[in-house]
Amino acid sequence: MTHRILILGGTTEARQLAGKLAHRKDFSVTLSLAGRTESPMAQGVPVRTGGFGGADGLAAYLRGEHVDLLIDATHPYAARISANAAKAARQADVPILALRRPGWEPVAGDRWTLVDSVAEAVEALGTAPRRVFLAIGRQEAGAFEAAPQHRYLIRSVDPVDPALAVPDAQYLLARGPFAEADERALLEKYRIDAVVSKNSGGAATHGKIVAARALGIEVVMIRRPTLPDVPSAETVDALAGVVDHLFDPVAERGV
Repeated sequence: MTHRILILGGTTEARQLAGKLAHRKDFSVTLSLAGRTESPMAQGVPVRTGGFGGADGLAAYLRGEHVDLLIDATHPYAARISANAAKAARQADVPILALRRPGWEPVAGDRWTLVDSVAEAVEALGTAPRRVFLAIGRQEAGAFEAAPQHRYLIRSVDPVDPALAVPDAQYLLARGPFAEADERALLEKYRIDAVVSKNSGGAATHGKIVAARALGIEVVMIRRPTLPDVPSAETVDALAGVVDHLFDPVAERGV
């Protein structure tokens, strides 16, 4: 019996999970990407790109494709997609699991200013001109046009288009992971005195947080949104184990 699994992706872990599950011959795995990254990495499994049309559209897809399991492995800040996934799973009566990597926790030496939104992050930078490293991707960088007095260094996977309507902005195109030593060199080269970051968790982008700590630089940290309460695991291996147990061939044969 073949079990059809749909993974809502967009993270490195989603790709890793898809590859791990695809090794089982009784699994048919499809990875769904929202399409926000212009040049996504090769995935190794069939990929569906684009939205579903909200929770109702996703529920219709789950029913129409006879999906046996929905896995939410989206970014920790993709709150709307996660909410739609949980609702669609209920509507279609399909089991759902989530991959929820833990967030970073401040330690001694960190200078975190915690905020609840990008708009609050803009306010937290203050009125005096600063050299700011925006490490939040391109989707919400435009909010910082409200504070044109700062000098911005903006790093993203894809170009920020249109460019920010501010007097001083520089752009870096790069895809993680980013080593701590490289992040420290970057902060020193551009004489950064404030970093704006989302609490993404994981090791791939933690280097900038450690580098900022070492240099005594303030980090304006945007808290995570509240996500639906669904069964979850913190790592790819742990979630793969849950899926294996859910579709245990021995259990299915009634042995």
